[in-house]
Amino acid sequence: MFRWWTNRRRKKILQESFPPAWEDIIGRNFVHYSMLDDDERRRLHKLIQVFIVEKSWEGCGGLALTDEIRVTISAQACLLILNLPHNTYENVETIIVYPSDVVLPERKLGFFETTMEPIEPEGPVSGQAFEQGPVILAWDAALQGGRENGSGFNVVYHEFAHKLDIQDGRADGTPQLLDSAKYRDWVAICSREYLRLLKDIEKGKRTFLDEYGATDEAEFFAVATEHFFDQPLLMIKSAPELYRVLKEFYCQDPAKRAGKYFCTV
Repeated sequence: MFRWWTNRRRKKILQESFPPAWEDIIGRNFVHYSMLDDDERRRLHKLIQVFIVEKSWEGCGGLALTDEIRVTISAQACLLILNLPHNTYENVETIIVYPSDVVLPERKLGFFETTMEPIEPEGPVSGQAFEQGPVILAWDAALQGGRENGSGFNVVYHEFAHKLDIQDGRADGTPQLLDSAKYRDWVAICSREYLRLLKDIEKGKRTFLDEYGATDEAEFFAVATEHFFDQPLLMIKSAPELYRVLKEFYCQDPAKRAGKYFCTV
């Protein structure tokens, strides 16, 4: 019954045309949007429409929420699930947005929330994801990540990758996969690359992945996701097998998009 009601509500949402003003916002604030083909853009529009309506949005620290904020964040979050099941973010109920990095105050639980375990350590943050709670983002960091291309840093990708990771109830760097063979492949490749990152940092070597990925396996997956979407050509060169397993999980090939994009600009 609940699934029927959800599908009915979504069908009603999608009867509305995608607002031209929203597309203008995405065009200004999300550089990766220009790399998508027409079909991918149409599907992203639908995801954004549903995502904005279904999630609870809160502005904090004096920030007044606007369509620009909601649409810019939604476009980046929904790119990750462009080819994944539509209910992938069912563990995201609330998105809290601050103007910039902030030391987060203690937050009371919502009625449907359980004890929250933050994925990242306490202190000034530009983003944070909770195992059984909200996603918190700094608007200036989310906007910068959307507008930049090739930096390897995107706070929205990072925090929503955490939410994909913990769909199985554990923040362990391994999201839900299709079968045991996929799990074995994922663990073999990601474990090898994670240990390589640790060894390279210990030796003082320059690493392709940001050093924050060496914090633990959960952060490794989130950081790898940032680089996968933002520096796909470099990832193929530096860590081709890591690129392959991420490509198979997300069912996307950002390197192919980037190659076409840079050939036309």
